[in-house]
Amino acid sequence: MGRSQVITQAKISRAVKGAQAAGFKVGRVEIEGGKIVLYSGEEARSEPATLLDGWKAKRDAR
Repeated sequence: MGRSQVITQAKISRAVKGAQAAGFKVGRVEIEGGKIVLYSGEEARSEPATLLDGWKAKRDAR
């Protein structure tokens, strides 16, 4: 068996700072099976399925 991964506060801090430097807004951090998982603090933006749907969405936004 291999050595277990040790997740330190410094590793988490580096991951969060790196994501923020790339423009990612971090909402929460989880550790899953030895890896750091970052979740966005913003809601996922859904793209319209078709050009017509996009046009309708812009038109109704007024």
